[in-house]
Amino acid sequence: MSNSASILTLIIVSFCFALILILKKDSLPSTVKRPLAIIALVMVTFSFSLIVYSFFSLH
Repeated sequence: MSNSASILTLIIVSFCFALILILKKDSLPSTVKRPLAIIALVMVTFSFSLIVYSFFSLH
């Protein structure tokens, strides 16, 4: 698997994870909501930074 395919997979997984958390926020127990939200926030932030880095490193 190439580097760009790994980055694309991470981006898709992190955004889908965040979307699932947003859609299912009412059915999650309150003890799990905050840690999952923090993990999703970190993953989406990292994915966004990888998107920006990929745009700047194009040649």
